[in-house]
Amino acid sequence: MPAHTIQQIQEFLPHRYPFLLVDRIQEVNLDAEDGANIRVLKNVTINEEFFNGHFPGHPIMPGVLTLEAMAQAAGLLGLTMLGENRKPTTLYYFAGADHVRFKRPIVPGDQVCLEARFMSGRRGIWKFDCRALVDNKVVCAAEITCAERDLEQA
Repeated sequence: MPAHTIQQIQEFLPHRYPFLLVDRIQEVNLDAEDGANIRVLKNVTINEEFFNGHFPGHPIMPGVLTLEAMAQAAGLLGLTMLGENRKPTTLYYFAGADHVRFKRPIVPGDQVCLEARFMSGRRGIWKFDCRALVDNKVVCAAEITCAERDLEQA
């Protein structure tokens, strides 16, 4: 069963507060014709550490953290796709982002829907088409590359 609660997400991802940027998995589809995909939620609150300095009086979520949140969603999809082959020591490193576009800022109170769709994978390098949406409108899009890594073989 895919990780849906925060406790189950933490079994898949090594990230912890303040760097765990996903709150709940809404949907995982491993049998889609156009590629396996996942939909993850991130609730953005004014209590986030980064709002203290980005920007005082005009708080917006840093773009690099939006990319990181999309990479975490992609990592969850990749680890879910491994199924029985997934080992507890397997991680996905954020290895790159291409075709990045920011459409509008993410602000406190937004609920961000993070979508990742598997595009390709070869020799431990996986590519995902990712989007971040607020109120069903794309606020960021990118192709995210993740590198599969087994910590036992590091």
